Amino acid sequence: MRISEFRNAQAADRFRTAYDHALAALWPGPRTPIDAPTAHGLTRVLRTGTAGGRPVVLLPASGGNALMWHHQLPELAARHPVFAIDPIGEPGASVQRAPIADGADAAAWLEDVLAALDLTDVHLVGCSYGGWVALQHRLHHPGRVGAMTLLDPAGFNGFGVRFYAWLIAGGLAASAPRALRPRLARAVANSAVLEDELMKLTRAAMGFRRALPVPPVLTDEELRRIDLPAQFLLGARSALHDSAEVAARIGRVLPTARVEVVPGAGHSLPMDEPALVAERIVGFGD
Repeated sequence: MRISEFRNAQAADRFRTAYDHALAALWPGPRTPIDAPTAHGLTRVLRTGTAGGRPVVLLPASGGNALMWHHQLPELAARHPVFAIDPIGEPGASVQRAPIADGADAAAWLEDVLAALDLTDVHLVGCSYGGWVALQHRLHHPGRVGAMTLLDPAGFNGFGVRFYAWLIAGGLAASAPRALRPRLARAVANSAVLEDELMKLTRAAMGFRRALPVPPVLTDEELRRIDLPAQFLLGARSALHDSAEVAARIGRVLPTARVEVVPGAGHSLPMDEPALVAERIVGFGD
């Protein structure tokens, strides 16, 4: 099985330039880069925030990195130590050395990161694919996480035609004239297309060959093992799944979990509803 990597040195250099530019433009305050060693490679973590309080660990969506949380960082950092991760296998500042074949591998990688950072009782926050990784970590390595917030997580159904059509529509909207983008963003339920720096970074990542497993659908038995305080924020207009059905299933299988379907929001919750996402993370993790 292959690993995720850039197609060539030129593609890697182009992305690094765009990443450094986006980091300087978007990161809202001081930061400390940490390279956490893991069995799957070196993982870049950006540390910010206070010295005390429950640590908040942020896992981005597929194709993303620590920068996708730039809207939430000021509020989170004001009250918590924050660790924003560039996941192994995604375009970012981490370097993958061994393949990740399944959920157990993804969970082992995250456990290695948390151990390298010497973190316990964390509030783990995952968006989309990052939400699936967070769930896998709880299934395979319970112990270091004390609470969990999952934003439109993967793992509740397969990636269907509707989701891939949403991705394509978002790409087309992001390349449209600037004056048209707000209307198009509303039409496709994807405010990420309004994020100029992130869209530049996405285009620079076209030379990145991603090799990570497709999340299988979680069984009810697996969901029942998520035995910790957990909240699920689902976009009412999500292209990934039927949010009402997912909310009903979570309520049936995990009756103690907090579930909220966010009106008007799509799959890109941190961009669609940035203030609400920050408020829910802080309110749940304290």
